Amino acid sequence: MANVLLIAEHDGTNLNPSTAKSVACAANIEGAEVHVLVLAADAAGVAAEASRLDSVAKVLTVSNPANENALAAVLAPQIVALADGYDYVFGPSTTFGKDLMPRVAAMLGVNQISDIMSVEGSHTFKRPVYAGNAIVTVNAPEGHTVVATVRTASYRAVGSDNAAPVEAVDPGVELPTHTRFVELQTGQSDRPDLQTAARVVSGGRALGSSESFDIIYALADKLAAGVGASRAAVDAGYVPNDMQVGQTGKIIAPDLYLAIGISGAIQHLTGIKDAGTIVAINKDEEAPIFEVADIGLVADLFDAVPELTEALD
Repeated sequence: MANVLLIAEHDGTNLNPSTAKSVACAANIEGAEVHVLVLAADAAGVAAEASRLDSVAKVLTVSNPANENALAAVLAPQIVALADGYDYVFGPSTTFGKDLMPRVAAMLGVNQISDIMSVEGSHTFKRPVYAGNAIVTVNAPEGHTVVATVRTASYRAVGSDNAAPVEAVDPGVELPTHTRFVELQTGQSDRPDLQTAARVVSGGRALGSSESFDIIYALADKLAAGVGASRAAVDAGYVPNDMQVGQTGKIIAPDLYLAIGISGAIQHLTGIKDAGTIVAINKDEEAPIFEVADIGLVADLFDAVPELTEALD
């Protein structure tokens, strides 16, 4: 039987949806028994949520004040200490996982497999390369722990009708002191989180200014949608970089994605290739975004978007 140790992503109170999607990936490994590891200052609440995820056999918890903030330098030694006996150590391919899992792999002395989008066998996986323009099959060496991140946009979250046992564990390691938490700066919004929203409205450089982004926000509010942006809009300073969608931003898979004033560079398309329905509004009928859009409207966004917003009243 294969044993998978899956690192839970959370904010200290709530489990991030990326964990349920990563469980779906781990469960595709034949004969896999999935254990979710929750590292937190107080893991009880998050562990209770994780225990309800389908396909989870057990939830392991480490409650330690040092785990209050997700510092890779602090979490990685604990994960490595608990990884003994596990065939796989998985984490989500989110900002959290991309920061943490390479350090875990290095400490275990193995190469990491990034962005698993399909499990083809016990040690065979598919992952995107070249900004998603090609899919490669990767074979991990047997006899070593497989450390990997899961491309969460490729998986649907598992259900939550389970009742897995919860067990407190002690890694028994001395935690490093060379890294300390200083400050977390994050935008506050009542809109859905960009990475988990079912609907997303994104704006591009064509908006011309941060003030013009107000029409994107207005449409998003009518649709109860998250708000994203192209790299060009972020680089121009119209919006903060945590709103960037694409290869170097967030990779998302909403049911509905509206690309407004976005040309459709490869970097951006990588982040939305798994979206259910893509709608594009652009006045350039030759824009690459129309090649991937399910619905395209050639129009001036400053006319079309307010009209669409008004029509939703």
